[in-house]
Amino acid sequence: MPVDVTATEIIRRPRDQVAAYLRDPGNDTEWIGGVRGARLLSSGPVGVGSQVERVASFLGRRVEYVNEVTELDADRLAMRSVRSPFPMRVTYGHRDGGDGTTEVSVRVEGDASRFYALAAPLLAPAVRRSIIRDLRTLKRILESPGHSRP
Repeated sequence: MPVDVTATEIIRRPRDQVAAYLRDPGNDTEWIGGVRGARLLSSGPVGVGSQVERVASFLGRRVEYVNEVTELDADRLAMRSVRSPFPMRVTYGHRDGGDGTTEVSVRVEGDASRFYALAAPLLAPAVRRSIIRDLRTLKRILESPGHSRP
């Protein structure tokens, strides 16, 4: 069953700061609820071709996957799974919202298979809830008075 879910949030931080935070896999465990660990498998800064390994839990199961960056520019970071329980594509959008704000979007596209095929009717709503929760966490972190790290 195909999944295609997008959620957005306005964050009161400039786009370059938001983009820098989103592009650092070291921040994933802070703002992505299900992620327990994340590490850049490639050397150097994140760029097209970089791979990020994540360990997460989703719907009560441990999930290990590797995403590869396929697009990276001022407005977006797109990744596709190269190792995961089901094929997926994740896109982080970040564009100027005016007055020093950034409109952030997260889009998850995928196709449930194996175990997740049984949960397919619940998958899209669960992914949407998870993305909305993650964006709220991202907003709270980046807008907190003590946050100075990109």
